[in-house]
Amino acid sequence: MEYPLLKWIILSPLLGAIINGFFGKRLSKKVVSVIAPMSIFISFLLVAFSFFELTQLSPSAVLTDTMFSWISSQNLSLEFGFMMDHLSVFMAFVVTFVGFLIHVYAVGYMHHDGSFSRFFAYLNLFIFAMLCLILGDSIIMMFLGWEGVGLCSYLLIGFWYTDINNAKAGKKAFIVNRIGDFGFILGIFTIVYCYQLALGGTSFVVDFKTMSLFFSKIETITFFNGLISAPTLIGLLLFVGAAGKSAQIPLYIWLPDAMAGPTPVSALIHAATMVTAGVYMMCRMSFLYAAAPTALHVIAWIAALTACFAATIAITQNDIKKVLAYSTISQLGYMFAGVASFAFVSGMFHVFTHAFFKALLFLGAGSVIHAVHECQDIRKMGGLRKKLPATYLTFLVATLAISGFPLLSGFFSKDEIIFKTFEAGYYGITVVLMLTAVLTAVYMVRLFVLTFLGEFRGGHELYAKVHESPRIMTIPLMILAFFSLFGGLLGIPHYSAVGHFLEPILINARPMASEAESSSLELVFSIGSGVLALIAILVGYVVYQKNKLPGRLAERFKGIYSLSYHKYYIDELYGVIVITPIRWVSEFFARVTDPKLIDGIANGLGKLSQLISDRIRRMQTGVVQHYITVMVVGMMGILLIVYLKM
Repeated sequence: MEYPLLKWIILSPLLGAIINGFFGKRLSKKVVSVIAPMSIFISFLLVAFSFFELTQLSPSAVLTDTMFSWISSQNLSLEFGFMMDHLSVFMAFVVTFVGFLIHVYAVGYMHHDGSFSRFFAYLNLFIFAMLCLILGDSIIMMFLGWEGVGLCSYLLIGFWYTDINNAKAGKKAFIVNRIGDFGFILGIFTIVYCYQLALGGTSFVVDFKTMSLFFSKIETITFFNGLISAPTLIGLLLFVGAAGKSAQIPLYIWLPDAMAGPTPVSALIHAATMVTAGVYMMCRMSFLYAAAPTALHVIAWIAALTACFAATIAITQNDIKKVLAYSTISQLGYMFAGVASFAFVSGMFHVFTHAFFKALLFLGAGSVIHAVHECQDIRKMGGLRKKLPATYLTFLVATLAISGFPLLSGFFSKDEIIFKTFEAGYYGITVVLMLTAVLTAVYMVRLFVLTFLGEFRGGHELYAKVHESPRIMTIPLMILAFFSLFGGLLGIPHYSAVGHFLEPILINARPMASEAESSSLELVFSIGSGVLALIAILVGYVVYQKNKLPGRLAERFKGIYSLSYHKYYIDELYGVIVITPIRWVSEFFARVTDPKLIDGIANGLGKLSQLISDRIRRMQTGVVQHYITVMVVGMMGILLIVYLKM
């Protein structure tokens, strides 16, 4: 069904980016402060209208909007068009709603920054790219948005580029994402190859509707002498791209460094939108992954190990944003584990709940940093409960939600994923995720206790200056806290509104247990997980309320603590096995290959030409007798050749 409003969902943030980017310096901050959030709010309203339009149609209905013919050739026809179904409207709601709240918060947070309009131009451009990724009607359109969010993340992470560390963090994010994107491109090429192989021609299309019909027929196409099927190979290649965007092992290293950007950037890109792009991609391609159980099994283990690995690092970090960064990596592992257990709905539901409580945690951290004059070390905080009452209460809600406190949003979405991995027969993964849930509760309680409880450790002078953030920053916190409290009720097992909405779109290829068996088993899991979460929260509170106990534990387990604190030296390892060899090779080319070989050939050819010219020049004597002699000798030579051939 043609729906002309779709294009305006995407164009509204783009117009905001153009106005603020090209004319922002001529506009007042007040005007920029209205244009940037309103452009996102308009998109949110249009998404809401589209949602109500979809609810009036059949569950499989799709709204489309084609702007123009993008690529047209003998072999390829591609429209610059958009589509909206239940999955994309669900994701678009998260992006536009949370994005709008973060834009409003950023107006207060960035008010004194000298590059105010540039910041909002980048932020609007990011939302535009993310919506292209979500609403694109083909994998090429998705890839356009995919690359767009990568570019915008580089611009936003390195926004304060005069600081060398920020500039390096932006470059690191960009380069690591390019590595993942190479795998994504190979996946697209493999899809094209499969079209050619299966259809016996060169003409192909890559829109999702055609692809979903096509992939039901290509199970027989194999590579490498039948060792790997086409869906498995394509699924793994696309996951390489997802691992880059969504920070999974081994491409997670960019996300903690990305905390160098302004805090609203951390909340938007690394909590609610860009990092969940990989999960959305897998759900959009569920028709492919349903035919690739081997790929899903590999992805499930990578996801579970990523979740646990990041949690063990978060528990020793002292930078408030770094703790949340590793927490994001860990939660993304949960999402991928859910998707890889054939529970595509569960993975998307955790995307939904995580967007609210993680955005709340990052914005709450920004409020704390703003209050303590840019200090991010939680060892120098404490006792902020009285000075920051709104931030304290909302941060508490988010902490309990992510820790799996019963009946809060994280309790429903995380525990459902753990149960789905068990139901899929991934028992080892279930154990790893339960251990991760315990670690999550402990490190989040540690963060909360060291930040808000006890006595302030940053000095009396600084404490006297601490004050609550303005209302433009605290109101978004309260709205996000509301959804963190009650958002999980939309996904109550067996009564899930989210499940009812998404199931017609997302394929479930795994045979289900009977409803009675599933209900009783899930109830046992829920009770067990709730009790486990309460115990972990209590243990974390007791341990970190006692100032000397954490130090004693760190001293007793010094080796393990050091490994975790130094992030297992992964960055250093990558430096040795990847960066250093590349630098050596680059220096060799710079010192030897470039000046001596390439320049040597170019300069040698020039000198040879000069030498030949010099020799030929000497033949031009200017004496007529010499020229006549040469002509006579030449004519005689020609006559001799003709004679010999006769």
